[in-house]
Amino acid sequence: MPRLLRFLLLLLFGLALVTGVGYVALTRTTHRWFESDLRARSLFVVTATNQMLARNWEQGREGLMEALEDITRDERVMGVAACSLDGQRLAATSAYPLDYGCRWVLARIEQEGAEANPWTTTEALPGGRVHLSAVTVAAEGKPLGRVLLVHDLSYLERREATTRNLLLVAFFVLSLGAATITMIAERLAFRVWTSELRRALSGEVTRDFKPLVGDVRELARRLASERDREARGGPWNPERLRSTLTTHLEGERVIILANREPYIHEKTPTGVRVQHPASGLVTALEPVMRACSGVWVAHGSGSADKETADARGHVKVPPGEESYSIRRVWLSEAEENGYYYGFSNEGLWPLCHVAHARPVFRAEDWEHYVRVNRKFADAVCEEVDSEDPIILVQDYHFALAPRMIRERLPRATILTFWHIPWPSAERIGICPWREEIISGLLGSSIVGFHTREHCNNFIDAVDTFMESRIDREANAIVQGARRSLVRPYPISIEWPVHWLEELPSVPDCRASVRKELGLSADALLGVGIDRLDYTKGIEERLQAVDELLSRHPEFRDRFTFVQLAAPSRTKIARYRELNDRVEALADEINARWGKGDYRPIILLRAHHEPPTVFRYYRAAELCYVSSLHDGMNLVAKEFVAARDDELGVLVLSQFTGAARDLTEALIVNPYDLGQAGDAMAAALRMSEAEQRERMSSMRRMVSEFNVYRWAGRMLVDAAELRRRERVSGRLSAPAVLARAIGS
Repeated sequence: MPRLLRFLLLLLFGLALVTGVGYVALTRTTHRWFESDLRARSLFVVTATNQMLARNWEQGREGLMEALEDITRDERVMGVAACSLDGQRLAATSAYPLDYGCRWVLARIEQEGAEANPWTTTEALPGGRVHLSAVTVAAEGKPLGRVLLVHDLSYLERREATTRNLLLVAFFVLSLGAATITMIAERLAFRVWTSELRRALSGEVTRDFKPLVGDVRELARRLASERDREARGGPWNPERLRSTLTTHLEGERVIILANREPYIHEKTPTGVRVQHPASGLVTALEPVMRACSGVWVAHGSGSADKETADARGHVKVPPGEESYSIRRVWLSEAEENGYYYGFSNEGLWPLCHVAHARPVFRAEDWEHYVRVNRKFADAVCEEVDSEDPIILVQDYHFALAPRMIRERLPRATILTFWHIPWPSAERIGICPWREEIISGLLGSSIVGFHTREHCNNFIDAVDTFMESRIDREANAIVQGARRSLVRPYPISIEWPVHWLEELPSVPDCRASVRKELGLSADALLGVGIDRLDYTKGIEERLQAVDELLSRHPEFRDRFTFVQLAAPSRTKIARYRELNDRVEALADEINARWGKGDYRPIILLRAHHEPPTVFRYYRAAELCYVSSLHDGMNLVAKEFVAARDDELGVLVLSQFTGAARDLTEALIVNPYDLGQAGDAMAAALRMSEAEQRERMSSMRRMVSEFNVYRWAGRMLVDAAELRRRERVSGRLSAPAVLARAIGS
């Protein structure tokens, strides 16, 4: 009904507009017609009586009155006057308006330079409007004077009023008719539509409704199936993930290929120390591997990695639990520089992030990238124990590996997840080896991204640069007999976070962190946790703190922002320059607002282990995530998971994937420093009741859509894909039979 009401209002407005325009046009046209008619009538009347007037002109009033009285017999002529050439009034009828004297009329004619005969004008009198004509009287071609005729226009006003009333009546009738017809048509259409829908849903499906009914039934089936699975399975946790793996994939091991290893062994003066890398990928995947077991194939980058691994590069982790294995692959310095620092992080990383950094592509880096992808693909193939293993390939470091693995293991189920944004087709076209990158990813059974937008960008890139058939209904890329599905899987973190088990309470974390930083017990604290990377918006973050203190003086000497910044990719000049700029900016802000022992910015440039990171999450009033472009950003979800007191405020960049999930955060544009500063001020002023309302909602989101659900969805999709391939004969019968016997 609201749509119908809007339509009727628009219809009435249109009719009113047409009526108004029609009235104005009709009135003006009528005026022109009447004035033209009166001009012609005046000329005709004087011309017809010209001889009589000329004969009596010299006699003055006595001779002219009879002729002037004859002219006024027309009921529309109010009065007539005869004027000499020098402006003297020779005669005039009794009703002639004295306002229009001969001298005044002749002066007007001379002033306007009018040569037309007759000269006319429309004037206003107290009783209404009149039309005045001045027609020349001549004898033997010589002008004698002028006759002035005044026509009463009151009849014209009466006709205009009649026209206006008729138009208003017509408008009312048309409006009523249009509204009635529209409502009748709407009712009939709704009745027909509901009738057809009832018939369709009851089984009497018409041809037009078959596609709609099919879609509705499929959607209802999928929703019901998902609801039943969730109800039967309960919350997603490690046990449910293991159960899913057993049920759908017969308990197979999962093999993960990722550049970063979850545990790094480093030499220290006191012996070998186990370190956890500052990596969102590791944060997400490590709990999955603890739940599923299997092998994590990664680059062995630690200084003690070789001596802690066996001859084939294997080491059991986590220390003391040993639920899965790491297979370390060794790279030469040249390979690491070309594959990792060069092509991956000077080429693909800036290409995929809209952070205004120019990507650099070098042929020698590409050669190392191909060689290293081959080395890791070979390592994965050495770890499999069946013809159709489950392999999870992670991120932009291994875009070529899925195709390479597929060449050796054609029956493998390969899930590739791209953890960073996938850019538009136009932007990916910058890469000289774009076809090779896309082709490598299409070796996957499923290609996953954080958001639907990234999926669409990837499909558009395939459409632009590859010879493929795109099934947009199923979001699949078809090359020959193989289909690659493209799916959004928004990544998350474990729930509950196991690092919180050994941490103190929130009040204890607040007290200990403030003591470490040299802050008073009632100091207000903000926190940022990032690698030192230009996509994270750390410079913009510190500038927003500067804006906060500038625009909101009450927070000076009270608010401190601590940035935990792990050094990253320091072999790349752009990262070293960023490190210097961030340090200089922090010093500048501290010099501007610092006083005595007070520093508004505390920059801690070092690697921090997860327990330390979560202590800072729990101690802070706010956490600011200011990424300029991010696939998801798990720091935001970690902060939410850390706040079991349901206090604290998340200030979150709109350019993160997390902003789509954590809508109760204060969403900001990190480039708008004033807006970001005001958001931090709002966070610091926010009541505890509002904090709890926002935080509890976000915690429900993160707890339900956790990393176990993320992995479970991918594994269930992989299992369904496997089942379809087996039914279609893509997987050999002997392999299926052998697996059935083994189970």
